[in-house]
Amino acid sequence: MQRIFTYLRSFRDEDRGSIAVETVLILPVLFWGYLSMFAIFDAYRQHSINQKAAYTIGDIISRETNPLDASYMSGTQQMLAYLTANEVSDVAIRITSVTYDEDNDEYIKFWSEKKGWMPALSNEAIQALREDLPIMPDNETVVVVETFVRYDPPFNTGLTNREIHNFVFTRPRYAPQVLFNESTSF
Repeated sequence: MQRIFTYLRSFRDEDRGSIAVETVLILPVLFWGYLSMFAIFDAYRQHSINQKAAYTIGDIISRETNPLDASYMSGTQQMLAYLTANEVSDVAIRITSVTYDEDNDEYIKFWSEKKGWMPALSNEAIQALREDLPIMPDNETVVVVETFVRYDPPFNTGLTNREIHNFVFTRPRYAPQVLFNESTSF
């Protein structure tokens, strides 16, 4: 019996090879942690890129004095795909011209067009967005640009596939309202 206790004590006090055992135990955890941090950083980076692209498109549209049309919408979707480094099939864009009616205290849609999988907005949907729209004077107009980009994380470390949605509104700069040519609509 004494011999067993002596053997257990010597096993307890033995420290040769402990670094190798610790390395085998901790290396997978460190590797997973590094990949997780990289995936989270990439998700924040992609959100930032998508937001900058939405602001850029909103600014470009706010400077238009000619009516937009279907080919303009296609070009805008292609530009969004280029700015976010995605395929055209992975991005969608919705542009809506909205005015405020102070007498009825409501936002009214002039037009809403989309390119991609998202539907155009109705007047009821505009009312549902009331909290997101700016406070405007009577008969003021804004252009609402919504971008939707599918995002797949680079590694499977717990983040799920998602859709990045940006909501940007801009006041027209050189005209009282941005128009859409309905005759060439989708």
